[in-house]
Amino acid sequence: MDCLFCKIIAGEIPGDIVYEDDKVLAFNDINPVAPYHILVVPKKHYESILDVNAEDMDIIAHIHKVINIIANEKGFAQNGFRIINNCGADGGQEVKHIHFHVLAGKKLPMYEKDAK
Repeated sequence: MDCLFCKIIAGEIPGDIVYEDDKVLAFNDINPVAPYHILVVPKKHYESILDVNAEDMDIIAHIHKVINIIANEKGFAQNGFRIINNCGADGGQEVKHIHFHVLAGKKLPMYEKDAK
């Protein structure tokens, strides 16, 4: 498989690991857009949320549980943070392995309702 995140999970490519357990890996984004920009990915490969079947959907809850742990450990839970999951080309997904961006550490811009 030629998946960047699978290679990081396998240790073939180095990553700045923030958290790891048997189901997920979290690491710092190499092109951060906020003081904290952490990617949380399942170790099992799914291209996007559309590929997570009903039997595996508990991984999404686990990812959110891990995000809570990271937010508290890193100290940004109290001030707030943003979780982003891009799905498909129009959604801005660049790496075809489901991942959640956790952005924190500064006031993040709001999206305007009229933006097109």
